[in-house]
Amino acid sequence: MDFQVLLLTIGVSFILAVIAAPLLIPLLRRMKFGQQVREDGPQSHLKKSGTPTMGGVVILLAFTLAFLKFSAVKNTDFYVLLVATLGFGLIGFLDDYIKIVFKRSLGLTAKQKMLGQLLFSGLMCYLLIQNGHSTAISIPGTSVSFDWTGWFYYPFVVFMMLAITNAVNFTDGLDGLLSGVSAIAFGAFAIVAMQATSMPAAVCAAAMIGAVLGFLVYNAHPAKVFMGDTGSLGIGGAIGAIAIVTKTELLFLVIGGIFVIEVLSVVIQVVSFKTRGKRVFKMSPIHHHFELSGWSEWRVVITFWAVGAILAALGLYLNKGL
Repeated sequence: MDFQVLLLTIGVSFILAVIAAPLLIPLLRRMKFGQQVREDGPQSHLKKSGTPTMGGVVILLAFTLAFLKFSAVKNTDFYVLLVATLGFGLIGFLDDYIKIVFKRSLGLTAKQKMLGQLLFSGLMCYLLIQNGHSTAISIPGTSVSFDWTGWFYYPFVVFMMLAITNAVNFTDGLDGLLSGVSAIAFGAFAIVAMQATSMPAAVCAAAMIGAVLGFLVYNAHPAKVFMGDTGSLGIGGAIGAIAIVTKTELLFLVIGGIFVIEVLSVVIQVVSFKTRGKRVFKMSPIHHHFELSGWSEWRVVITFWAVGAILAALGLYLNKGL
């Protein structure tokens, strides 16, 4: 019965996104909410300038309606997931809005963005503490676990949410890349959530699968709309929260391996350039490196999807899901 609910959640969320996107895209065009493309990026991306962005609103709308409709259990997990997804999505929305409306290329300042992320991460921690959330962390694929106690665990949760949302944000750089990779990761986490008997987390993952796949219909190459930080930060918030409420915090490193690789490529690039004056990659995040190496955009996206699927399968294996 639970599996049927998840399938229905995916279907409804998908249909909502497919219906909402073509209604929103013309509105974004009229409001001139167009993407600003980096001039130092791949030259093939210059033609994308002006493509409507902030399409993440479609993802969050479809997700929220489906999540509220099919979540029979409104417990602490439910509210943690809702706060994380919509809270971080709101930060992304404000960032996108400021970039476009006020013509500020950086949107929110680093301090403002950090303050918002700390606020919603802190609210998540408060809800978890009130519910007596376990502070033990398990090592995937083993029976080993350790308890950091709340003094160490909750700062770790905050760090984890900031790291994951920013890693997911870095992955949003090619048509359909993040939509596809996140759908695969949410699929794996839906199974993990069912095994952990957390129906709110399973429904959250299912609602996100439908939303991002519905958005992918319009975001696949050549993209008719981009999700912007509204979508990427909301997706990151959802993935991070699911990993936390299902007690699979470290499993994210495997299932979300693509996100980890993307953010590590940025860190390596920055550290190398500042310490040695040399770049390791032609451009970071790493998906741009492959583009500048001669790969077509679609080839990069398909390859990353395939690697994401392999990592998701490995994650399920380590979680004793296969």
